[in-house]
Amino acid sequence: MAAAPLSQLPVWKKLERQAETISQPDKHLKYLIREKDRLQAFSRKEAGLFFDFSRQRLDSETLNLLLQLGETRQLGDQFNAMISGRKVNRTENRAALHTAARSFSDNPLPVDGTDVMPEIRRVRKEIELFSNQIHSGRITGAAGKPFTDAVVIGIGGSYLGTEFVARALSAFADKNIRLHFLANVDIHNFGAIAGIIDPDTTLWIVISKSYTTPETTANENQVRNFMRSRDIDPAGHIITVTSKGSPGDTAAHPVLATFHMFDFIGGRYSVTSAVGGVPLSLYLGYERFLRFLKGAEEMDLHAAHAPADRNIPLLAALISVWNNNFLGYATQAIIPYASPLAKLAPHIQQLNMESNGKSATRDGKWLEVPAGVILFGEPGTNAQHSFFQLAHQGRPFPIDFIGVLTPQYRQYRVKTDGVTNHQELWANLISQPTALATGKESEDPARYFPGNRPSSTLVLDDLSPENIGRLLSFYEAKTVFEAFIWGINPFDQFGVELGKNLAGDIRKQMARKNEKADADFDQTDPITRFYLETLFRTNV
Repeated sequence: MAAAPLSQLPVWKKLERQAETISQPDKHLKYLIREKDRLQAFSRKEAGLFFDFSRQRLDSETLNLLLQLGETRQLGDQFNAMISGRKVNRTENRAALHTAARSFSDNPLPVDGTDVMPEIRRVRKEIELFSNQIHSGRITGAAGKPFTDAVVIGIGGSYLGTEFVARALSAFADKNIRLHFLANVDIHNFGAIAGIIDPDTTLWIVISKSYTTPETTANENQVRNFMRSRDIDPAGHIITVTSKGSPGDTAAHPVLATFHMFDFIGGRYSVTSAVGGVPLSLYLGYERFLRFLKGAEEMDLHAAHAPADRNIPLLAALISVWNNNFLGYATQAIIPYASPLAKLAPHIQQLNMESNGKSATRDGKWLEVPAGVILFGEPGTNAQHSFFQLAHQGRPFPIDFIGVLTPQYRQYRVKTDGVTNHQELWANLISQPTALATGKESEDPARYFPGNRPSSTLVLDDLSPENIGRLLSFYEAKTVFEAFIWGINPFDQFGVELGKNLAGDIRKQMARKNEKADADFDQTDPITRFYLETLFRTNV
């Protein structure tokens, strides 16, 4: 695999010069998008998605150079090394096999000499059996009543991807089970859920690979006390998703059922594993979860085998690096013109920013170019009435627009000003990227729009389980392709540890104060001591 420093690569230097060319006035997007066959040359329809990058700030020469960069960095080889079980997560000496969780191939997939696919199939079968038994009423709560609510207890990758998929497919949720998410240790999160569920008919799903995450441990403890206070045995209402042999997978921790996670699937890549499989199968039914997996598998196969110039997540990754490292955009937005995709941006925030927010290469050297972007998003048209003032006339940032041709609710066709709601939505989706690209001249600075603001547009035929799987896999593959270009490891996350370690020290001081009222905080720095003393004066 390529190990040369990026800035020393001949193609990198050519791209730096190309960025100067693209920044010339005659390369403004208002001219580029009018070129003959622009859309045909800068769009692809692959693996169920239409990817239009015609309004990105690039031309044919730029695209050719970016493809050369991808070839130099051996992106295809690196991706195939990942999906074949090589230990691409070097810092933790692990494979990164999230793609195996949605593989339906009969081929063996060895890790350390052991085929992992039988275990993956076993867990899938257990999920199918359990969810069917819940839906049929064969498994009930302690009082014999069918379950009506399921609460996911987990934080970060233990819930974000699942919440995205659940929200996206809520129109398919016909199993009479409401799904809730208890992620934040903030007692308001627990209190809000406790106030709307019936303890007798609620199933709690505790998700933690190590089963030592402080927020998850605190919330499970809260739940167990809540259930006992109502004379309900928690063991009959709690299931766990965790790694084999963790504290949540022992006889000393009795639960209704346990489903296993694997150390070769990281949290932010885990929604197609039991992490998402258990709650989504309860919420949607196992067959719909299976359809979601098969959509993700289709995009995985495309990312692994499509030629570079047709490979849409690879192209998206190259464009992202172009925008970041050569055009200087440090921020990117995801704007889906579909309310069911409201939780896509929060999930991709973690996926991308935790994966690629790095300052060291996978070889343990300082990274010499910036990696990662600040990522945010909100559904359109809401976003237009929130932060698009900045998008059009303030600091520019690239945008991924996402459109859905056929809505989940087709029966509502009332027209306002001659168009339906869905057509009105699309009028905005079509106009915003063009307005950002072309801008508008005016003698009045307040009414001047500079334009030349890049965007891509992804179009899905509908919001089916298959398409949500394809969309998820698209962004996962894009993320790892970006990392492979930069030469970083997208599968570790040491950056989250320092604050957690400091919180552990503060937690011990709080516990000591709770035990002994006259204990002081003199061992801490003055600022920390101020906040601790302020908190304890409130008697909470």
